[in-house]
Amino acid sequence: MKLYGTLTSPYVRKVRAFLHEKGIAHELVIEAPADPAGNIPRLNPLGKVPVLLRGDGETLFDSPVIIDYLDGLADPRLIPPAGEERFHALRWHALGHGVLDAVVTRLMETRRKPELQDPAVIAKQEDKVAGALSFAETRLGGGAPLVGARFGLADIALAIALEYLDMRYAHDWRGRHPALARWLAAVTDRPCLKETRAPS
Repeated sequence: MKLYGTLTSPYVRKVRAFLHEKGIAHELVIEAPADPAGNIPRLNPLGKVPVLLRGDGETLFDSPVIIDYLDGLADPRLIPPAGEERFHALRWHALGHGVLDAVVTRLMETRRKPELQDPAVIAKQEDKVAGALSFAETRLGGGAPLVGARFGLADIALAIALEYLDMRYAHDWRGRHPALARWLAAVTDRPCLKETRAPS
């Protein structure tokens, strides 16, 4: 099994952290979608990472799809199978994924030439991030794990989203959301997060 992607993509990191937490053996192939001699366009018609190449030659793409597939391969299960716990875990995943989308969109806009940037686009994405953090702050409950009795998808998704904020949209979110800051501090040294961080 091969996972194609870059070390800086938070979507790739989410899959890598999930694989690490599950203990699933795989080969990481460092490759960007724009690599002229790369495999991404051939493996994913959308030309995006991550891409998972299975042993039978079949490919999967989009991190939520890959993660859902991986969870069924081996125990421990990191996504609750049914009921309220599953709903809550998937909602945390959607929230974290949405924060990543907003930060990436904001980042792309800020990388345009100054005269071409649209402040309204940047502000809209920042509002999405602020709303997501406020939502998370009020729903942390007892801390980690966020759902059920074990560290799982919900925790991975939220932690990676928060750490990506620090990497690509650094601002004082901790001052506004102290419970969220304490939650991240409590999980940040977990091996699946430590060993998948982007190189500095």
